[in-house]
Formats: sequence, structure tokens, C-alpha cells
Amino acid sequence: EPMFYGWKPYVPVAQRRAKAAAKLAKLCKKSGCSQEPVVLNGRKIATTFWGKSWCDHLESHSDFSNRLPRGRTYVRNGSVVDLQIERGVVRSCVSGSDLYNIEIKISPLDRSKWDKIREVCRGKIGSLIELLKGHFSESVMKILCDQQNGLFPQPGEFKFSCSCPDWASMCKHVAATLYGVGSRLDSKPELLFLLRGVDQSELIGEVFQAVSDHVATTTSGDFPESEL
Repeated sequence: EPMFYGWKPYVPVAQRRAKAAAKLAKLCKKSGCSQEPVVLNGRKIATTFWGKSWCDHLESHSDFSNRLPRGRTYVRNGSVVDLQIERGVVRSCVSGSDLYNIEIKISPLDRSKWDKIREVCRGKIGSLIELLKGHFSESVMKILCDQQNGLFPQPGEFKFSCSCPDWASMCKHVAATLYGVGSRLDSKPELLFLLRGVDQSELIGEVFQAVSDHVATTTSGDFPESEL
């Protein structure tokens, strides 16, 4: 590839992204893995309360805030061509001047913190019943997404690695991946439980405990209509 004054010639983003996607597709076909790109609808990275809360959480920390802007550009132009969320780890492939592999390890949620979250959720009977039906109500998600006491990891609980030559611990490819998580949580909020290593079915147990507690303290055993 020709060089000009030590720099590679500019390649349009769409062309680089298409090349990266083709390369990744070839690798996926060879290994049998799936490819899950981050695709935005419009310019907003996240639209739900919990997706936006994840992004706000990242931007609220001074350790991260000054390193995030280029990541927003990358995720918006479709450069996160694959993103996988697993227990305690996020893996992605991001298109830049090459196809880069990113791994973000996240510490498991402290058990005492999870117990406190469950205790707070127990008082939200109506919302927990929605959870039992498979719906994540905003009242429960506000508890789960609390920046200090919820499921979101704190800066010291992240460990970043990227195959790019950038010396910074949070390069633009890592930043794009972190924003990609916010976008993915929009449609799959349950991945937040997986990422932090906690079992969401334990919240379902709080439904039955809350119901039992409520019945024990009412003479009729019937719920007020407002709580169902």
C-alpha cells in the first residue's frame, strides 16, 4: 500500500468498515462463530433508560470522560463490527486502519451489593410481577442502574486490552466497545446480569417473598389493585 510522507493514504470509513466486516465474516465462517455488529437507529447510541444510563455512567467518571469522544464517533459510524457480552467479559472487533480485537474484563459484582439490590427490589411488588412476566420496568431498572449502588461497574473494576498500537489503556476502540455495550443493553437488558455474574432469577425469588410478606401483613390477603 503506497505511503505519503510516512502516512497511509486516507481510506473512507465505509470502505474500511466493509473491508473489516468481510475479514471478520471470513474468520467467523472458519471458526463457526456468529457475528453481532452494533447497529444504531439514527445518531443516538442508546434510547432506553438503562442503555442511556450505562453511557451516562461511563461519562460521569473523570478517568473515562476525556477518552470517550472518539469512541462515540466509531460506534456511530458502524465500526464495532462484532460485540459479544459474556459472564464478566466483553469482546469485540472494531474496524480502524485494521481490524482490532478488544477484550474488556469486568470484576464480578460483590455479593453484599447484590443482596442489597435484591432487598431494595423486594419493596417494588408491582414491578417485580412485571419482571416475572419478562418485562423490565423502569422502577426496577432505576435500582439496577444506580451509578453507585446498582449493577454498573466502577472504573477500578474494568481491565482493558486492545490489539491496536495505541499505548493508552482506553483507546478509541475500547471506548467504542463500551458505548456498544450501552446500545446492546437497549434491546437485551438481561445481559447486564450476565456481565456482572449475578443470577436474575434471584430477583424472581423476591417476587414470591414480597408476596408472602404482603399477604402476612394484610387481613384479606388480597393485593390492592394499584400493586398488580
